[in-house]
Amino acid sequence: MMDLEKLEEQLGELPLLGYFFIDPRELEFSDRVRWICRQECPRFNQTWACPPAVGPVESCRCRCLAYENCLMIATATPVADISNMTETLATRSGHETVTDQVRECFRAQGVEPYILSTESCDLCDRCAYLDGQPCRYPEKMHPCLESHGINLIPILESLGMDYVQGSGEVTWFSLLFF
Repeated sequence: MMDLEKLEEQLGELPLLGYFFIDPRELEFSDRVRWICRQECPRFNQTWACPPAVGPVESCRCRCLAYENCLMIATATPVADISNMTETLATRSGHETVTDQVRECFRAQGVEPYILSTESCDLCDRCAYLDGQPCRYPEKMHPCLESHGINLIPILESLGMDYVQGSGEVTWFSLLFF
């Protein structure tokens, strides 16, 4: 059984913009989000962390809803120019480090969370997916939130959380299902 009080103590020690416990059933799953992946993301069909490798949206939805709880974490990182995608995307690694630290808090309590984050996964120089091989690091890879068709904006709005911190900051989110 997860000791949420202990987890919250640990979360308070991390550089988080915020965190919320949410009911996975409150998340909105949409094929429209997946359409954006297909049309706009250069990582589509390039990695195990992205569509179509993660499976259809309905399968992703079922996978997430198999968990009773979800922790959403957010970090914010300053950037000189948020419209500079190279600079903005370069700040992802800091968020992923924090996500891994939160995962370790779960693991210390004997809980293995299912994590969705910012990655289209860049652990390997070339993803094994492209060669028809299994993922080399499935225990480290976090599929992207959007890859599962999750529209995070409605839940952020219901929580009263701004997802745009300003023109000089990028906000990153992860979901940890448990």
